[in-house]
Amino acid sequence: MNVLILGLNYAPEPVGIGPYTAGSAEFLAAAGNDVTVVCGKPYYPNWEVQAPYRKPGMLESVENGVRVRRVPIYVPSKPTGARRLLHHASFALRAFPEMLRAARAKKPDVLICIAPSLISMTIVRAVARIFKAKTWLHIQDFEVEAAFVTGLLPDRGLLAKAARAYEKWCFRKTMISTISPQMCEKLRVLDVPEDSIYEFRNWANIDDIKPLPGPSIFLKKWDIKTAHVALYSGNIGNKQGIEIILDVARLLLERDDLTFVICGNGASREKLMAAAEGLPNVLFHDLQPVEMMTELLGLATVHLLPQIAGAADLVLPSKLANMLASGRAVLATAHAGTGLAHEVEGCGRAIPPEDATAMANMLSALLDDAELRRDLGSSGRERAEKYWGRKQILTSFSDALRTYGAADRL
Repeated sequence: MNVLILGLNYAPEPVGIGPYTAGSAEFLAAAGNDVTVVCGKPYYPNWEVQAPYRKPGMLESVENGVRVRRVPIYVPSKPTGARRLLHHASFALRAFPEMLRAARAKKPDVLICIAPSLISMTIVRAVARIFKAKTWLHIQDFEVEAAFVTGLLPDRGLLAKAARAYEKWCFRKTMISTISPQMCEKLRVLDVPEDSIYEFRNWANIDDIKPLPGPSIFLKKWDIKTAHVALYSGNIGNKQGIEIILDVARLLLERDDLTFVICGNGASREKLMAAAEGLPNVLFHDLQPVEMMTELLGLATVHLLPQIAGAADLVLPSKLANMLASGRAVLATAHAGTGLAHEVEGCGRAIPPEDATAMANMLSALLDDAELRRDLGSSGRERAEKYWGRKQILTSFSDALRTYGAADRL
């Protein structure tokens, strides 16, 4: 098939949605499909376009069998709600002519829209109508509800009503995939037909990320001398509720066997570092190269996975898959019955969001029980191999996409 993908984020962005869009596109290309991607110039998670891509205009290349067209976009250094809207709007406006050019060059059978950015669905529908192609919407975040939960948008008033109406329009007459059973259930609640819903998980790099048998090289590199490390690695943004880690660090200051490592970049990092002043048990480091992931994730005695209340069924953190693959226990903040709590069950522990005391107590309990940690970590690795393998997930997606694209020709 000819597949045309519109997604704001793409490799070489190291975390978030970009690696998964790139991985999907490259897998489809390797399977014999003709794949073109229109995306923004890489900027995430630092909210600054990477130096090699700051040339003016559209940049075109062929990467691992995929034609990639990167368009210039507005990237706010401080992404407030209004600035994020402008950011997404700038991508949609600049991507539209490139989508038309790509479709004229290779008439698409299926157009795939990656959300965020949901505003891109307007472009995908328009191009699909012109070229009589099918559409597929892949939801990484329910960004409308997430914007309400995080306070980026007010959840009442004309703007909120318009946002919900637009979301409902995007969900009509298209195939929709999303990344967890609970997010699939949310689509059902929003009246999406069952035969239009497909679960398409973010995978773990189980072939590259494996349980580390010995001490991590980062212990020496970062001069960590404590017996235990509580590790957060990933984007430092507004959906993580990561501030709770500092509260837990304060509560556990007397533990001289524990270091908290926050390894990541993002819009909230400077604010978080300022709040951590005076905490000698907290270290900050930048995101590390992909080839160092086994060493980095193996640094953890326990992985920390905070998330704000209300977001647990709106987004499933992609970092969880690789945490499980690393064979280390996970401590998450999520209410019982939510998707995140379900995913962590048996591989770690989930405590209520925004309860630093409960998190500190549970972390201490895990640190003091090596046998329990080993069992949880082993179960996490087994689950990653069974449910989060890249090849099996992408093979199933490729088959589903082919069936969907060919349905009207059967």
